[in-house]
Amino acid sequence: MSRLSRRSFLGLAGGAAAGAALAGCGVDTVGQTGERLASGLPLPRPFRVPLPIPPVARPVGTDRSGAELYRITQRRAHVEILPGTRTPVLGYDGIFPGPTIESRRGRPLVVRHRNELDVPTVVHLHGGHTPHEHDGWPLDLVLPAGDDRDWTPHHGMRGEVARGERDYRYPMEQRAATLWYHDHRMDFTGPAVYRGLAGFHLVRDEVEDELPLPREERELPLMICDRAFAEDGSFAYPAFDEAMRSLPGVREEWMEGVLGDVVLVNGAPWPVHEIDAARYRLRLLNASNARRYRLALSVPGGPDLPLTQIGSDGGLLAAPVSHDAVELAPAERFDVVVDFSVLPVGTEVTMVNGLGAGGTDRVMRFRVVRRAPDDSRVPDRLAEVERLVVPPGARRRTFRFSRGAVDDHTGWTINGRSFHPDDSHADSRLGEVEVWRLVTDVHHPVHVHLDPFQVLARDGGDPGPADAGWKDTVDIRPAEVVDIAVRFTDYTGRFVMHCHNLEHEDMAMMATVRTTH
Repeated sequence: MSRLSRRSFLGLAGGAAAGAALAGCGVDTVGQTGERLASGLPLPRPFRVPLPIPPVARPVGTDRSGAELYRITQRRAHVEILPGTRTPVLGYDGIFPGPTIESRRGRPLVVRHRNELDVPTVVHLHGGHTPHEHDGWPLDLVLPAGDDRDWTPHHGMRGEVARGERDYRYPMEQRAATLWYHDHRMDFTGPAVYRGLAGFHLVRDEVEDELPLPREERELPLMICDRAFAEDGSFAYPAFDEAMRSLPGVREEWMEGVLGDVVLVNGAPWPVHEIDAARYRLRLLNASNARRYRLALSVPGGPDLPLTQIGSDGGLLAAPVSHDAVELAPAERFDVVVDFSVLPVGTEVTMVNGLGAGGTDRVMRFRVVRRAPDDSRVPDRLAEVERLVVPPGARRRTFRFSRGAVDDHTGWTINGRSFHPDDSHADSRLGEVEVWRLVTDVHHPVHVHLDPFQVLARDGGDPGPADAGWKDTVDIRPAEVVDIAVRFTDYTGRFVMHCHNLEHEDMAMMATVRTTH
């Protein structure tokens, strides 16, 4: 376990409300940077709840530019997550996960978000190639509808504030890929996502259409996350400010990251899904705040089923890659095809987590219930993937992700500095390839906005087996050095790079990146 010696937040912890769950005692934290929360109510037996599939949003019309228009309302709701228990959530359209948006390359769209919550929000399309003003800059708040209060962000920093509604415009000039959208409000991303503000956004294109991959009911988006529950069924989260209004961060026991003891897939605890004996495409998303997973498909009395990776964060790979298991850090996506046709009807296949214990070592179960025709396959070549070439004299930058002082308390820093919107860590020219060296103390999944990147090396050697293709989030292990090739295109302005351990992000591990002509 990556453990840190802890310092007090100078008395802030003493004034915080007592939590509904307790810290774990070291179990279930091997291979993690975080501390476990224990739920305060009995948990259900695994593999009893059917796997939900988030509904697909439909456009309600077009805007003045002709772009398809979607409407999503952010509101509180009570939903049944644990059987027989109602859990309050912050939901896009009042559901968790939110509705899936499906878009096509070259067809712009507008998503009009209305905030009917009682706290400000910001929406970020994670993996989106999006202009600055629609990217989800963490200070560009959407204030609650009908709320005239002056919501001053932390330290008085301000952005472009909208009251009640905001239109997010997405050009969709990007490859087919598994994206997701989630809250990105400065200082409060962790509790907002934990309480439900997350959903899929799938981009499709003609290249993907022409491939004979599994489709329709055999294409499953799987949002995997961990949560803990208080005695009353609510999500337990150890925030200083449980109302998410003024004081950012979590209590000192969890400053490394919050690990829950219940694994949810599409909002259901350890679900089960009945399938054909056929190939399935699994769009795997780690939407946890801090937990990492090592996912494998365990077959009783036999070898694990291979996972054939066809895509990464930024879309299809050039060629498929076979894995026995895949490791996902927070915010990473893996697009895999699994051949269940080799199994007899009646087989139960368990998705297990090699980095979990005490319940989090299991994720979900597939039950093969019937034979069925299947004309899908995984071709030897998938798509053209441009390889970024680092020219002689390319700019090289180093970013060190580490614990450090944030104002008058301990937090998380990049190059010894905490986030400030006007303090640029990099001014990068559009179209130029740069090499960024990312150096860590503990696990840090590093996410770069605007454009994906490519992994060049780990600790001076080759990239890892899961580093192929375009990435927008890279898992950097304790005391590791990862080199990536970065190239920004199309849009100038302020963007951010940050750790996607959301407790780290909320405690200032974020940097401004300015793109210029």
